[in-house]
Amino acid sequence: MFAVEIVGGLKSGSVSLLADAVDFAGDAANYALSLTVLSMGLLWRARAAWIKGATMGAYGAFVLGKAAWAAAAGSAPEPITMGAIAVIALAVNAGVAVMLFGFREGDANLRSVWLCSRNDAIGNLAVGIAALGVFGTGTAWPDLAVASVMATLALTASVSVLRQARGEIELATSTAR
Repeated sequence: MFAVEIVGGLKSGSVSLLADAVDFAGDAANYALSLTVLSMGLLWRARAAWIKGATMGAYGAFVLGKAAWAAAAGSAPEPITMGAIAVIALAVNAGVAVMLFGFREGDANLRSVWLCSRNDAIGNLAVGIAALGVFGTGTAWPDLAVASVMATLALTASVSVLRQARGEIELATSTAR
C-alpha cells in the first residue's frame, strides 16, 4: 500500500499523502521487527520498541520539514487522486487497527504496533478530509495542515514509546543483575 501512496503522492503533489506513504513503509519495517522479537525477552522487545520510537520521531521531523518546504513552494495538490488513495488506505489500516486493538495496552513492543496502526487510520481519514479541503479551497493549506498533524501524531507516539521502552530497558537490566 505504501508504494501506491508514494506514486499517488508524487502524482498529486500531496505532502500529506507522501507523509502517509513514508509512515506506511516505516510501519512495515516496524511490524517485521516486532514479529522478530515477539518471543524474546523483555530487554530485546524494549530495545526493538526504542528503535521503533526513534524512527517514528525521525518520520515526524521529516514530515514537518517537507511541509515547510511545500509551504514555501506554494502549489496545491490534485485532490481527486489524493482522496481516492486515502479512502483505499483507510480501509486497509482500519482492518489492521481492529485486529490489533487487543494489544493496545501490552508491552512497549506490542503497544508501538498498535499506535502505528491507529495513527495510520487517523492519518488516512485526515488525508481524505484534506483532499476535500484542497478541492474546496484550491490551496495547499489543508494538505499542509494535515501533514503537520500527522507529524505531531508521530512525534507524540515516539515520545510515548521511547519513555515506555526506556523504563522497560531499565527494569530488565536491573532485574538481570
